[in-house]
Amino acid sequence: MSSMKRDAGLRWHDLPPPVLSLLRQGSVIPAHPLALGPDRQFDKESQRAISRYYLDAGSGGLAVGVHSTQFAIREVGLYRPVLELAIETAREWTDRPLVMIAGAVGRTAQAIEEARTARAMGYHAVLLSLAAMKGASEDELIEHCAAVSAEMPLVGFYLQTAVGGIPLSRAFWRRFAAIENVVAIKVAPFNRYRTLDVAMGVAQAQAENRITLYTGNDDHIVADLLMPLVVRTGNREVMLRFQGGLLGHWSIWTAGAVQMLKQLKLSVSQGAIPPEVLALDSFVTDCNSVVFDVDHDFAGCIPGCHEILRRQRLMTSIECLDPHEMLSPGQCEGIDRLYATYPELNDDAFVAANLARWRN
Repeated sequence: MSSMKRDAGLRWHDLPPPVLSLLRQGSVIPAHPLALGPDRQFDKESQRAISRYYLDAGSGGLAVGVHSTQFAIREVGLYRPVLELAIETAREWTDRPLVMIAGAVGRTAQAIEEARTARAMGYHAVLLSLAAMKGASEDELIEHCAAVSAEMPLVGFYLQTAVGGIPLSRAFWRRFAAIENVVAIKVAPFNRYRTLDVAMGVAQAQAENRITLYTGNDDHIVADLLMPLVVRTGNREVMLRFQGGLLGHWSIWTAGAVQMLKQLKLSVSQGAIPPEVLALDSFVTDCNSVVFDVDHDFAGCIPGCHEILRRQRLMTSIECLDPHEMLSPGQCEGIDRLYATYPELNDDAFVAANLARWRN
């Protein structure tokens, strides 16, 4: 019986109920970075410490092997070791439910193989990047997604075009949402029109009760989590909400992100949003503009996250697999400004109090 289920793939309704509930209620899911030493070799001690940090900060899970982990891990044989270390650390460090998401990329054969690898390790879903499918027709894209969904529950991914994503139509999102094994969508086009396309597609597929929206719009995190997306389709008016975030931005200052999400959810439930909560949208977006290096078209987005983790001593260097991927001019000074301007947003004290234990 277990062999038959394995051959048939993992379906969303087979997920442990606490995991499915956690995914649907929405939580902080950091996009896990890759820790490299000054020699650009995999730093397992730092990698493990960062995972422990996210877990103790209260994250609802981990997303591993995604953009922030560097897609090039596949080219250097690190995809499996990185995924293994993350899920082993999670199991050893806490017994609370976690949503474990693995990135899957490439053309169909590669994406299926990565989904199978993640499923065998015990991951719950795959975040499917379509960047490698540039030039494919909509029919080919849907066929690709359906093939991967036969292996694992899918988290759709609308990746912004500035870092390799492809434009996806409203019709695509309707057809994608109709795939039965889709459980969530990370909406990260950094574009309100395209964000609305996703919401409309989910509503047109009548999949709003199955699919949970997670923001990846780093320029609009707070507003996404506060404001409903109300769409009209046919004779229906459907209100969708972003329930949580699957974010590279939340790979830093994660303890603060967890508290912020609680604050935002409380404001929504009370039906009254105080001005100081609304102000967070501009504050967080300003922070992201520096960390993700908007001034240089996101060239330093991964090193920017690394620099904050290095300052907290969670990383020993900011090295990336590509030696040319580094902080942009002025980015380090910009991070200094963020610390001075928004001291309430960082979680340095939390990290300092626990670092030795995480590195043990």
